[in-house]
Amino acid sequence: MVIIYLTENLIFSNFAVILYNTEMSDVLVIIPTYNEIENISDILEKVMKYPDNFDVLVIDDNSPDGTADAVRKVMEQFPGRVFLEERTGKLGLGTAYIHGFKWALSRDYGYIIEMDADFSHNPDDLTRLYHECKDKGADVCIGSRYVTGVNVVNWPMGRVLMSYFASAYVRFITGMKLHDSTAGFVCYRRRVLEAIKLDAIEFKGYAFQIEMKFKAHMKGFKIVELPIIFINRRLGTSKMNSSIFGEAVFGVIKLKLASIFSKKDF
Repeated sequence: MVIIYLTENLIFSNFAVILYNTEMSDVLVIIPTYNEIENISDILEKVMKYPDNFDVLVIDDNSPDGTADAVRKVMEQFPGRVFLEERTGKLGLGTAYIHGFKWALSRDYGYIIEMDADFSHNPDDLTRLYHECKDKGADVCIGSRYVTGVNVVNWPMGRVLMSYFASAYVRFITGMKLHDSTAGFVCYRRRVLEAIKLDAIEFKGYAFQIEMKFKAHMKGFKIVELPIIFINRRLGTSKMNSSIFGEAVFGVIKLKLASIFSKKDF
């Protein structure tokens, strides 16, 4: 009788594990990549460990260093939780996220998070952003570098000043009360992405992040900033350049003018 009892419980236990592992997640983390072979496996394995059961979509822009192959190896460890979309070339951060947003909306995810691959965004903060939307009523939750001062580690002072004053400039032009409008660590409720015309998003770099937040702001969604510590990448190469920053400077003016004269686009 003891053997039968243990066997029945073992069967039940295995069945429960199967149910847990096949349960559909309601939150997707989107990670765009280009030449992130040093980081991608570690960050995916880190995200898989959290109890919130995050799914991850990696969007790789044909990285020549083998990033996509590394993702495929992790997919074998976590079937049904890690996904890969490969694009034909380096098409820009903004278009990668738009691709990811559409992918998420074609499925049943209620919350979609943007995150970098290089550990500059601490994966431990994913839970904070997610629950600020899921449990506390935020429509957009931003992992903010500047809401409690300047929480940036290992950036050159020139880049810190450029980023900080870029957000101040955006506040002045747009009227948004955000301290970190260029942040790339953001959780969106599904309804926000459904309300924004994704095909009308114009910008690809820094200005993409501003444009998404501005359009959410114009539609009256609740935007919350949570303080994070941003740590400059230790491995790999930054994709930031002066043309991306220039797009943001002039793009903000264009966004503000469009919001005045073409309100139907917002």
